[in-house]
Amino acid sequence: MGRKVTMATCCLNQWALDFEGNCERILRSIEEAKAHGAKYRLGPELEICGYGCADHFYESDTLLHSFQVLRNLLESPVTQDIICDVGMPIMHHNVRYNCRVLFLNRKILLIRPKMLMANHGNYREVRWFSPWNKLRQVEEYFLPRMIQEVTGQDTVPFGDCVLSTKDTCIGTEICAELWNPDSPHIQMGRDGVEIFTNSSASHHELRKADQRVNLIKSATTKSGGIYLYANQRGCDGDRVYYDGCAMVAINGDVVAQGAQFSLDDVEVITATLDLEDVRSYRGELCQPQLESDFKPCHRVKVDFSLSSCDDVYLPTHQPIEWHFHTPEEEISLGPACWLWDYLRRSGQVRRTGVRSSLGTLRSVWFGPLSCLLVCVQAGFLLPLSGGVDSSSTACIVHCMCVQLCRAVEGGNSRVLEDVRRVVGDESYHPQDPKQLCARVFTTCYMASENSSEDTRNRARDLANQIGSTHMNINIDVAVKGILGIFSAVTGRWPQFRASGGSARENLALQNVQARVRMVLAYLFAQLSLWARGRPGGLLVLGSANVDESLTGYFTKYDCSSADINPIGGISKTDLKRFLLHCAEQLQLTALRSILAAPPTAELEPLTDGRVSQTDEADMGMTYSELSVIGRLRKISKCGPFSMFCKLIHTWKDALSPSEVSQKVKRFFRMYSVNRHKMTTVTPSYHAESYSPDDNRFDLRPFLYNASWSWQFRCIDDQVTQMAANTAKR
Repeated sequence: MGRKVTMATCCLNQWALDFEGNCERILRSIEEAKAHGAKYRLGPELEICGYGCADHFYESDTLLHSFQVLRNLLESPVTQDIICDVGMPIMHHNVRYNCRVLFLNRKILLIRPKMLMANHGNYREVRWFSPWNKLRQVEEYFLPRMIQEVTGQDTVPFGDCVLSTKDTCIGTEICAELWNPDSPHIQMGRDGVEIFTNSSASHHELRKADQRVNLIKSATTKSGGIYLYANQRGCDGDRVYYDGCAMVAINGDVVAQGAQFSLDDVEVITATLDLEDVRSYRGELCQPQLESDFKPCHRVKVDFSLSSCDDVYLPTHQPIEWHFHTPEEEISLGPACWLWDYLRRSGQVRRTGVRSSLGTLRSVWFGPLSCLLVCVQAGFLLPLSGGVDSSSTACIVHCMCVQLCRAVEGGNSRVLEDVRRVVGDESYHPQDPKQLCARVFTTCYMASENSSEDTRNRARDLANQIGSTHMNINIDVAVKGILGIFSAVTGRWPQFRASGGSARENLALQNVQARVRMVLAYLFAQLSLWARGRPGGLLVLGSANVDESLTGYFTKYDCSSADINPIGGISKTDLKRFLLHCAEQLQLTALRSILAAPPTAELEPLTDGRVSQTDEADMGMTYSELSVIGRLRKISKCGPFSMFCKLIHTWKDALSPSEVSQKVKRFFRMYSVNRHKMTTVTPSYHAESYSPDDNRFDLRPFLYNASWSWQFRCIDDQVTQMAANTAKR
């Protein structure tokens, strides 16, 4: 009958500038799509070069190598008899565009440049690409000679166009175009386009998946149609994690769903759907175009059909219910997958190199020849304090091991190969997460004279339950040695406040402890495996949460400074829920005592053997209050006065306007005084929409006038006015 079409969309774990690996994964996805009977295959955004190339997009090499990969794809027998839709950067008239290239049987059908760019939050596309703003206009693109030799074509259509097969019409959207209020699918649908595709590089944030699904369902609810969504997956070399979620929808219903988090490098989702369902749905809703200035889509015709004549017995996919993970489950899955990608990819280095800013290569100099010895990464090291934050990082590593064991049990040979390479044992077969944790994860409790026995025991108990190789290290000798150097030079010995010292002495003594822990963490990361007779080094993990980064409540270059930090974009409130989830689902009972303990850095002397310093008392606000403030600052874009005006209503049952005023002022003073710390903070997994990450997401000064005199005066005036109005009543 020629009415049922089988199409494929996919998630690929691409890596920026890994042209060989990216090409191999693209070909695997096309091969799988064909094996399931698909006649059209959609891939993620900029899949040939990887989305995260950043300023490498300026380089002509990136364009050159992308075309070389495209030539390999065109020549491969795998790509025959299926329409392939791939993403790559292309320069047209000396302007760079983010493009989709559609080809079939060694012929390029069309090139569709992105029209609406992503330029907020983590995205800076207009830095590297220009939007195609010529609505419904198509130009000739002159192909490079290497492509002409394969296709026999000199030029191909380039611009805002759709593909018209013998049985249907396919229109392209690229990532952010779906999120735009003027999405291209609206006009395409009104002009008879029946199949919409979206190639994305959409990163994970907690609680974001439902927005994505609802947008896609809405796109086909309004006027019908089939929608294919492809996304990148994994860590492609930056702070974000792309979380997959490939899907197919029709007329407002999702009929096929990929995994949101997975260790599979290639996941292909296929669906068979009836075009007549779209036409019947639209028959009642769609009316002829009445606008005088309506511009029809430019159609590029191809002599090819997605359907076959004998499809009457071919079953079609039916609507399914989307399963959404809870935020606690997302934390257990997303950061864990990100850690594994970082570990296995940093461990792939086998050549001589230089030390990177993220610690990917560790170098040791030998003699006058200045030879560099590269230590392959064989796991992680974490300073485990027994508090919520470091325990959260430890649990994420344990969750990583759980996922690795499940993947190996499920027959994922690529994961097994990577695990064996990381642990340095070609015969190793991971079966138990606790056993694997012992091979790839080292934890250490760094005690000082200010540490309590309670935190030591909590760290030890958690390490035993997750299976990490655990060490107890006393840092007092190192601290006293450093203070001894200072005393020898100055003749003075600083004292804690509890012993009569000044606030400056008290802070300096806390900072020495914290920074010594960082130095020792890197020492043990480099040499602890050597001491055990094993090759390789360890990546140091950080454990500062997003709220601490927001206020700067940490020491610059302390034990929170590390190679990477899986919890740096997660709030304390969500971390506590995550630990409760781990306690219940993974039977990590040691977490209950950790959750019950007050957050403390244990940097000041104990009082009668008990902790005298707590984080919330030092900050002057609770972590839950700080989470609210963080969202107002970033998401609601509030300055001090606007924040005060909102919080007097939000917190009216608990705090007076004067008390709200004091909390707002205290926050902005802490934020502005400590903002400079964000310029050196450890690269963190991006998980929160109010992240203060200085690298890309939250672009603000790091030198402020911390008095905020004008802003705070406006708050004071408002408090005075409110008090006067209250007195009159």
